[in-house]
Amino acid sequence: MALLLCVAMSGCVNGGKRAVMDMQEAGDRADSIMDAVLGHIDPAVQWAHAPTTTGTCDVTRRRTVMTIVSEARRGSFLGLVDRFWRKSGYRIKAINNDVDVPAIYTQTKDGFGVSLIIGYEGQAFFEVDSPCVNESEVAESTTPPNGPAYEGVYPLPRPNVHSDFWSAGTP
Repeated sequence: MALLLCVAMSGCVNGGKRAVMDMQEAGDRADSIMDAVLGHIDPAVQWAHAPTTTGTCDVTRRRTVMTIVSEARRGSFLGLVDRFWRKSGYRIKAINNDVDVPAIYTQTKDGFGVSLIIGYEGQAFFEVDSPCVNESEVAESTTPPNGPAYEGVYPLPRPNVHSDFWSAGTP
């Protein structure tokens, strides 16, 4: 009853905090977070959208890197992203140093969970999870991928783009 009264009186959510955006705005914010990190990776990697999902009050956007990141270059890739996120003020929540599936889990100052996971055959997966926001419809991302869109293809293919740098067999 108290929660219902809180919502009715003040519109509060998120443990008593007022939601400052709706699900579409959260999806747009997630896109901007991924645009920033992928734009910082040099040399650039090719990526495609993975499915957007929604919960009762949250949105998850995903991007899958189609460039092969070799075992020898995974540390460099993770380090580049880690340094960018730290410089951007993200809080590092966890680092998985697993040889086969290394990952970095962070959180932005506005409560978005941001992760990078390196999976099978060096495929990198970026994911951004929103905090609880106001319910709304969520359109697919309008950010065009920098390679094939793979519309209607799920799961996406394994990494298939060679990079002289990221796919190299030497560190």
